[in-house]
Amino acid sequence: MHLERLIEQASRHLPAAPNGQQQTAQPIDGLQIVRHHVPSTFEASLYEPVLCLVLEGGKQVAIGEQTFSLSPGECLLVSHGMPVRSRITKASYLALVVEVDIATVRELYDKIADSALDSKRARSAQTHRADPGLLDALGRYVALAQSPVDAKVLGSLTSKEIHYRLLMAPFGGMLRSLIRHDSNASAIARAIGFIRDDIRSPIAVPDLARRVRMSASSFHKHFRTITSTTPLQYQKELRLLEARRLLTTGGASVTAAAFDVGYESPSQFSREYARKFGVPPSQDLAPG
Repeated sequence: MHLERLIEQASRHLPAAPNGQQQTAQPIDGLQIVRHHVPSTFEASLYEPVLCLVLEGGKQVAIGEQTFSLSPGECLLVSHGMPVRSRITKASYLALVVEVDIATVRELYDKIADSALDSKRARSAQTHRADPGLLDALGRYVALAQSPVDAKVLGSLTSKEIHYRLLMAPFGGMLRSLIRHDSNASAIARAIGFIRDDIRSPIAVPDLARRVRMSASSFHKHFRTITSTTPLQYQKELRLLEARRLLTTGGASVTAAAFDVGYESPSQFSREYARKFGVPPSQDLAPG
């Protein structure tokens, strides 16, 4: 499928009137269509495992020490839950965002030849130009939204094909590693789960390493290789993102938000919050 045809299909599902500077639609489970009408500054958020295919415009995504610039026809594949900073660099920006289900990836394990499982130098975020097979599968996935019956019957099959094509793609190395429960990538994914389950408690790296059956030195090395950050920095990013959610949705003071996410010093929280978001936490308080 040509990119132009996919742009036409995706645009049909967007609402007629923009919601401010952005339009979004979720025509089928696991798929979101996003359009931004103007460029933006960097914004912090949390990416779950996801595929982002840029159809029009441009986007820049910073994850840890890595920065990716995406143009039409290019994909970003994120395999682990990651704090990111992103901005729209060129409008009008249009993209498909597809949830990546690691369980679906692992269902394909027995069907993939060992020779296809090379995952050397893979990281949790990688980019590549979408090949015709992936574009075709995504186009059919978007088209399913036209018929609820088709979506119900064929949606899971088409989703599995998309996961297969990601698994076999040049940038699918981390997914290929994740299909093995005993891989370093799977161990780091479990560690990320432990951190996210309790962001308030201080991290003891040796204890966390033991929980995923790795030595402390090996754990630290692979955590940084895969996520481009350290466990402590990862937790701090999650704490600040959650604090911002608490402040902007209302019901929490700056001090309460700081304590709720695990900070013992509100002043330290305010400094780190301002460093990350560019404004003091008091400026993000929801109107009371």
